[in-house]
Amino acid sequence: MTVPLPTATTRWRCKLCGNLTRFDVTRSSKVVEYVHLDLAGESNVEEREVVSETIESVRCRWCNAVDQVELVDRPGTDS
Repeated sequence: MTVPLPTATTRWRCKLCGNLTRFDVTRSSKVVEYVHLDLAGESNVEEREVVSETIESVRCRWCNAVDQVELVDRPGTDS
């Protein structure tokens, strides 16, 4: 089950315990990076473009529930 990312008007909430702030997120990303190597061979990523990204699972840090996270409205927004 994939979980949608929160937006400016929504946030995650655990259905079981009500947690709103602590989650472990497993995601898959496809990225294009511009890597700069110095003369000693040390690398530094100077640009990163996310081509695609999928949230695979979100686990609540408080109660350890998996796939129990839902999107709810943020307070003070007119959704």
